[in-house]
Amino acid sequence: MKRKSLFSLLLALCMMLSLAACGGSSDTSKADSASGDTAAAGASDEKIVIGVISPNTGALAAYGNGVVTGADLAVEQINAAGGILGRQVELIKTDDQSDPTECLNAFNSLVAQGVGMIVGSATSGCTSAITDAANEEEICLLSPTATADSITTEDDYVFRACYADSFQGAIAAAYAKQAGFDKVGVVYCAADVYSKGLYDSFSSACGKYGIEVVDAQSTASLDVQDYTNQFASMVKAGVDFVYAPFYYDVIGPYVVPQARAAGYSGVIMGADGYDTTPDYVVDGADLSAFNKVYWTNHYDPTDSSEKVSSFVKAYEDKYGSVPSAFAATAYDCVYMYKAAIEAAGSASPAAVRDALADTSTVYECVTGTFSLDESGTPVKGAAIIAFESDGSSVTSKLLDVVSKLPE
Repeated sequence: MKRKSLFSLLLALCMMLSLAACGGSSDTSKADSASGDTAAAGASDEKIVIGVISPNTGALAAYGNGVVTGADLAVEQINAAGGILGRQVELIKTDDQSDPTECLNAFNSLVAQGVGMIVGSATSGCTSAITDAANEEEICLLSPTATADSITTEDDYVFRACYADSFQGAIAAAYAKQAGFDKVGVVYCAADVYSKGLYDSFSSACGKYGIEVVDAQSTASLDVQDYTNQFASMVKAGVDFVYAPFYYDVIGPYVVPQARAAGYSGVIMGADGYDTTPDYVVDGADLSAFNKVYWTNHYDPTDSSEKVSSFVKAYEDKYGSVPSAFAATAYDCVYMYKAAIEAAGSASPAAVRDALADTSTVYECVTGTFSLDESGTPVKGAAIIAFESDGSSVTSKLLDVVSKLPE
């Protein structure tokens, strides 16, 4: 288990049936450690500061926009309802440009400003660049969407609001089996933590479910802009299901249209990186190419539950658009911090970390109702989403909700 202080062990005894809500209809985080929990809980004139690290510019800026807007909405709601422990919440937002070095620079900047709790980053590659630093500095790090299995480990300060790739890749394999595909292909980036991790989990699960991976094609960089040969190979292999775990900036302009141009007409399936893809399709592209393109995601914005519908309405009222999964998970991260601070009675990083490490706490969030496992990863399900196109536009619809993997 993640280590627990005497405080957290006593806290756990009092919270065995606890239920924490993830949502609702001055730099003090590190300072709290020095001034003591009692003083921190009563310092209503001091703000609770949470840092945010996300790719706000660069190739993956759509992810950053989701993280920032989702976190902003949560803070706005929390402050309007009286704050946390009677204190207002402030965000300090930084840009990692989807670059690991810049992510570490952003982390160091936040630490220098006294920030002890951080939401971020959005990608596994960037987040993995700051996990060691978070543990060394004893800074709480709560990622909305870093799905690589290696991001969270036992006994540390790193947590996340999303499932791990070992679950996400296995869902894709289970779906392929359920849909009747016994032979599949894979196109992935061997140099990317996210893409390679999903390939590994998918291929491993294929073995479990009796699916043969007959062809696996990789690229050495995410900068590749031509995938024609890889999909020509899929056509030659005779597969009708290809797992292609990339980000939206690769899927939209390159992978999907080039796969169809190469003569591949089967299913293309990916992961949460596909979110926001329709907004990044090349002008003039044949949008019907996006039929039979599926992906696993953290939530379904069309879900009619009160938790999801109220979040989506509030987001649309504020920003005029449907919230991506990056917005939803960042929103959940802020509310998870709120629940942890209130449970601890303090905003000090050590106390918050101990509260987050309590595996008995149940979070009711937009992206699901879940507890964190001993590594700090949620135990929850996923949505399988499909693109649909009439040739002039691309929309999304829910195919299935998977709460657990089949045996």
